[in-house]
Amino acid sequence: MSPQPSMSSSHSLHSSYSSVSSPTAPSTASSTAAGALEKGAIGTGDLVFFVVAAAAPLTVMAGVAPVAIGMAGQAAPLGYLISGLLLIVFAAGFTAMSRYVRNAGAFYAYIGRGLGRAVGVGSAYVALLAYNAIEVGLLAVFGWFTESGFHELTGVRVSWWVWALSGLAAIGALGYLKVTLSAKVLGVALALEVLVLLVFEAGVFAHGGGPDGPRLGALSPEHLANAGVGGMFVLAVGAFIGFEATAIYAEEVRRPERSVPRATYIAVGFLALFYTFTVWTIINAFGADRVQAVANGAGGTDMVFTATERFAGAWAADAMHLLVITSAFAAVLAFHNGATRYFYALGREGLLPRRLGTVTAGTRSPAAAVVLQSALGLAGVLATIATGADPYAVTFLWTNGTGILGIMIMQALAALAVYGFFRRDRRGLPAWRVVAAPLLAGAGLAVLIVLVCRNLGLLTGASAGINAALLVPLPLAFAAGLAVALRIRRRDPQRYALLTTVDAERG
Repeated sequence: MSPQPSMSSSHSLHSSYSSVSSPTAPSTASSTAAGALEKGAIGTGDLVFFVVAAAAPLTVMAGVAPVAIGMAGQAAPLGYLISGLLLIVFAAGFTAMSRYVRNAGAFYAYIGRGLGRAVGVGSAYVALLAYNAIEVGLLAVFGWFTESGFHELTGVRVSWWVWALSGLAAIGALGYLKVTLSAKVLGVALALEVLVLLVFEAGVFAHGGGPDGPRLGALSPEHLANAGVGGMFVLAVGAFIGFEATAIYAEEVRRPERSVPRATYIAVGFLALFYTFTVWTIINAFGADRVQAVANGAGGTDMVFTATERFAGAWAADAMHLLVITSAFAAVLAFHNGATRYFYALGREGLLPRRLGTVTAGTRSPAAAVVLQSALGLAGVLATIATGADPYAVTFLWTNGTGILGIMIMQALAALAVYGFFRRDRRGLPAWRVVAAPLLAGAGLAVLIVLVCRNLGLLTGASAGINAALLVPLPLAFAAGLAVALRIRRRDPQRYALLTTVDAERG
């Protein structure tokens, strides 16, 4: 075991370090430039917008749910409901720990405090890989949706990469400006995409609930025995990815001890119910006995647009084609903001170049992290162009296979970290919340991780060799982070002892 710093030396080091990095430093121009995100800039509603917009409900329902229905048929609604319930159980412990750990590195800080700093740093590198992979994929699919939607509405075809690069420029600008502006953009986009799905649902039930009427039998657990359910859970769990963003913004939120738990429950609960009801409505729109064949047929990927036109009118389908573009844009923006805050947190603690851990004096945004994140997005688009890869079938699905699994692994580790954090002292919290809930969530996530790994080909459509290659970067990223942490512990035990504690524990 490495020697620990003395109380006095640790206090001295922490004091000097906080004067540069901690958001509690004096609000001067120099301290702001050094690393202080803007406190109190975000409210509960803003947090909900960040989380739900990152999940991109319209993109998930119109672009992904047909694939889930094609895999598992009538089991699809329950897949989304079970995934949501599992993550609500996870949120019980996750939000309990948010009272004591407030760090823009979110999972990194949680895992570091509960399972050890080295494991935390390893998970942080996995987080960077996962968030960047998902953002690159979403940026490509934003361009793909925009090319298709613009052509559908105007008859003019502009290549996907032109739209992707234009979107990247806008996202970079929003990331550089005040975070509250991003929240407003996400709020508007989210309200519109949810509204058009509600119009679709109202249209279906205004016409009697579909050709066979509403059939509650589609929600029967017996459908979970259907073939393809394992692959469907890849998509169902992936539909909630990004809800941990409530903790990423903990340093910038008003009253985080209340806002973070409240926003997490609202976001996950809303998504679970909304996804389940919408997928059930899609099934009813085509008929429970025929929907899987439709989903697997020639027009299966457009089935939600087709049903919207049939039951709500052409205007609603046209609006949906437009809003799926803004939905994808909002998702890219949300993941861009989340990834920049991971870069910021790791730069602040010297786990990446310290320049990344600084903010601008005016907008209090992590500008260097925004520039780097935008450059990585650009590299992803250019790589897709250079290789001639399909922006949807390859760039989007392949990168999201890696990213979704990476975040699920971090969720499972975070669940165990909650148990580890409260194991010796529950701090007055009930055992069900800080012992039973995190252990149950961790076990459930472990089962789903195995399902994802075994059924990754159903998502990517790639060979076993390519799927293995998509998984390999995750353990490599974790090993790289672990090596960095152990090197710091060996060379500078005092600095190692302070990892994950910047702006972390209050009271």
